[in-house]
Formats: sequence, structure tokens, C-alpha cells
Amino acid sequence: MNDMRLIERATAVDKSKISAKDVNVHYGSAHALKDVSVEIGDRLVTAFIGPSGCGKSTFLRCLNRMNDTIAGARVAGRIELDGQDIYDARVDPVQLRAKVGMVFQKPNPFPKSIYDNVAYGPKIHGLARTRADLDEIVEKALRRAALWNEAKDRLQSPGTGLSGGQQQRLCIARAIATEPEVLLMDEPASALDPIATAQIEELMDELRQNYSVVIVTHSMQQAARVSQRTAFFHLGHLVEYGETGEIFTNPRDPRTESYISGRIG
Repeated sequence: MNDMRLIERATAVDKSKISAKDVNVHYGSAHALKDVSVEIGDRLVTAFIGPSGCGKSTFLRCLNRMNDTIAGARVAGRIELDGQDIYDARVDPVQLRAKVGMVFQKPNPFPKSIYDNVAYGPKIHGLARTRADLDEIVEKALRRAALWNEAKDRLQSPGTGLSGGQQQRLCIARAIATEPEVLLMDEPASALDPIATAQIEELMDELRQNYSVVIVTHSMQQAARVSQRTAFFHLGHLVEYGETGEIFTNPRDPRTESYISGRIG
């Protein structure tokens, strides 16, 4: 039994989806991320934890080049998605963000109908030839985001009319409608009530059957519940990375142990 678990663990680690090497980020003169190297596995939930301002959201934004949109931001180092350097000059950031979707802290549906929120990405990326194709994409995304049953009779109603938890699931549906390979989630449940949070956490576990999911969370309990791998950031450094159970029960670095036990944070 233990041998099998070890084999499964090794296989999961070996199958890397994203590879980062010596990543540094500056915002103007501030050095926000320092020499971060990590391999992020395929079809796993990976959690980034650490105190506020430690670099975890900065690193998350590197993975789909969202830092490109911030004035004065400079990213150095190498990040590969399936072996391709995502910062190569030939890579179109818009196409990259169709492959690496993102869900933000606060639900941010477009001021459009539920249907048009989900259809937006497939339309601009030319993923549907006909209206029937688009209908199918929208239904599939809403089903995967566990929102279809609640939304199917009100697809033309405004997305902003949904509850907070439903809006966040709509944003997840919008992100996965372009069939991404990776889904980034920056504090996806921090603005939600406990019931909606539980629904989003359950959804993450389902989504990892089809995607690599990377989440930033302030909640260590949430990281422990939903992730298979955890990375601990502190003062711009990636301090420790490994299997979630190991990080929480047997951390190797004293800084990780101090954070988990509540002595720093």
C-alpha cells in the first residue's frame, strides 16, 4: 500500500505542466520575487501560501503574463508551459491567456448576460463555427462549473444578478470555456460565505480531472483541504514546495514551520 502511494506520488511529480527557473520580478525598484524555481504538476491542485506581500500572487500572475499589464513590472527568468517558453517574443499573451485561464479574488462578471459572459472567450478566439457550437460550449462550461442547473432557465439574464458564489462559478465557467490547460485562481473564495466557499472547493477537486489548477490562498485550512501540492512563499522567496500533507505535518524549513504554527504571518 505504501509502495503504491510512493509510486503514484513520484509519477505525479514527474509529469510537469509548468516549469519555472530563476524567476525574478521587479515593480519599479522593488524586488518582489527572488530566484523562484519550481515544477508544477499536471492535473493537480497546487496551493501557494504565505503572508501578505510574500510574492505568491506576483508569481501566479507570471504564469499567464498578467504582470505585462502592470506599468513598471519586469519579469526575468524562464517559465515554460509544456516545454515552451511563455515569455518568448513569438508568444501572443492573449492566446496564452486562453490556455492559462484566471479567476480573481472578487467575482467580476462582465455586464452582459450569463450566456454572453461564457460565450465571450470562445467568440473572440474563433472556437465556435455556428450558434449551435457556441450553445454547446456554453452548456459544457456551465456544467463543469456546477452552474448549469441554476442558470439554464435564465441564460439571457445579467450575470451580475447572480449571488456572489454563483458569480464566482460563472467566472470559472468563463475561464474554462476556451478549453484552457491551466486554471489560476487568486483567492477565489475569500469574498464568499462558507457555503459558497465549500462549493468552490468541491469544484476545484472536480476541475483537476481536466486541468492543472493553481490557487493562491490565505487560508491554510483551505490549502490543506483542496491541494495535492503546496508552495510556501516568504519575503519574495519560495521557501518550500512539496506534497501538501508533508508541508503541513513535516515541514523541512523552520520558516515554514513558524508560518504553519502561527508564529509568523
